[in-house]
Amino acid sequence: MNELVSLVAQKTGMSEEMAKTAVDTVINYLKEKLPAPLAAQIDGVLGSTGSTQNPSDMLKGLGGILGKK
Repeated sequence: MNELVSLVAQKTGMSEEMAKTAVDTVINYLKEKLPAPLAAQIDGVLGSTGSTQNPSDMLKGLGGILGKK
């Protein structure tokens, strides 16, 4: 999740602390709105250590889950 927070901070110009708050807010919102199996996948992707997946690729994948191309 640190990579995602850093990416948001870099892309928006927010401080790391503000970016973490924003990321946490969005993740919690998605976990509340998505079906349980998909919400669990979010935790799995963000909670995994040593992930080779690029944070921007994770966001693209999330867009696919939400029906965006």
